[in-house]
Amino acid sequence: MICSSNILMFEIILSEVLCVAIMDAQEIMDMIPNRYPICYIDYVDELVPGERIIATKNVTINESFFRGHFPGNPVMPGVLLIETLAQAASILILKSPEFVGKTAYLGSISKAKFRKVVRPGDVLKLNVEMKKKHENMGIVDTQVIVNGKKACTAELMFIVADRDKKL
Repeated sequence: MICSSNILMFEIILSEVLCVAIMDAQEIMDMIPNRYPICYIDYVDELVPGERIIATKNVTINESFFRGHFPGNPVMPGVLLIETLAQAASILILKSPEFVGKTAYLGSISKAKFRKVVRPGDVLKLNVEMKKKHENMGIVDTQVIVNGKKACTAELMFIVADRDKKL
């Protein structure tokens, strides 16, 4: 006889294994201008255009910033956590119907808090929710989650412009 809690646990594990990326790295690079070595999003897990996104960044020891930050004690720099959140937020904003085919520029960072050190081997889940949207800008609430715990939170503001337009 199989216990119902074991069945539920099996279903949860199976659902996590069957999770398919809705955007891969190439599709992400087709949307945002970032390229190696600073394209930090590996894939998008969930996306509701104009509302929210969950994306993933797998942190590996091969990241170029670990050579100098810090030798013998590799820690992902906080500014790169913000950059990673900004890239996920850009995808969310540019998937909004009114901003398709445009570019999102980071305008401001507010309320940034760093709560947990990020190290090689960590998997970052990037949660971004649209807070406000106007004619040519958006404000999002963001968080980096590592092993179920908040590593970083911030509010980001973006300015949206035509791809060819220089700001």
